[in-house]
Formats: sequence, C-alpha cells, structure tokens
Amino acid sequence: MKKRSRARGRKKEKQALLFIVAGAIALAAMAAAAILSHVGQEDQAFTVEVVPAALSQEGEAGAALFKVNCQVCHGPNAAGTKLGPPLVHDIYNPGHHSDEAFYLAAATGVRQHHWPYGDMPAQPQVAREEVSQIIRYIRELQEANGIVYKAHSM
Repeated sequence: MKKRSRARGRKKEKQALLFIVAGAIALAAMAAAAILSHVGQEDQAFTVEVVPAALSQEGEAGAALFKVNCQVCHGPNAAGTKLGPPLVHDIYNPGHHSDEAFYLAAATGVRQHHWPYGDMPAQPQVAREEVSQIIRYIRELQEANGIVYKAHSM
C-alpha cells in the first residue's frame, strides 16, 4: 500500500512540475511576442509624401523655426520620421487638432495617443510667438497637401 501511495505522490509531483514548466514556457513565449511587437513599432516610421508649399513670410519664418526645433523628430516638411509622426497628416487637420493643441504640445508636451512613438516632451525653448509661426508653416504645408478643416467626430 505504501508503494502505491509513493507512486501516486511521485506522479502528482511530475504532473505539477510539468504544469509549471509548461506555464513558464507559455509566459516566456508571450513575453517574447510582446517584446518583438514593441521593437517592431519602435522601428516603424510613419512618413508621408509632402508637396512643398509656397509660403507666406510668416510661414517662411515658421519653416526656419521648425527646422531648428521640430524637424529632428517630425522630419523635413513635417513628413514624419522614426522618432515622430508626420504633421502633414489628416489627423492634424484644424478640426481635429486646433492651433491650441499645438501651443499646448509645445508648452506641456503630449501623451501618446495616435501614434506608437511615445510621449512628446515639452519644448520650453520655443516661445509662444515662435510656436505661432511654426503653426502657420504647418498649416500652409497642410493646405498645400489638401489637408483642411474637418469637424472632428467621435
């Protein structure tokens, strides 16, 4: 009788060990999939083709400021890079992202919400008047590329 009891005990131990090993393998597989998924998103760049715009004087000033303060992430002509999204994109039409959204982004930063780039930090080195010129540049680029005001619907 004791032999059967010991045999049952060993069998239960083996089953428990097998269950633990299988669970560990499943968790490792899920973790690997999550890591690979995240790495793929970081490497993914959302860029667009941008038709250059004939810029106003304020738009030209904004282009110069954009190049110094924004281009490293948002790319030449605001077309996007691996570091930041394209601003010449319908998501940023004035009906969805008003000018005030751009002022707030520069002043306080932005939490990730449309793109897989992570949060945008505040840009305190850019004065509000400079942000106005950058917005003018972006809006002129958007208009030249067919992006106009559309009422935002939820």
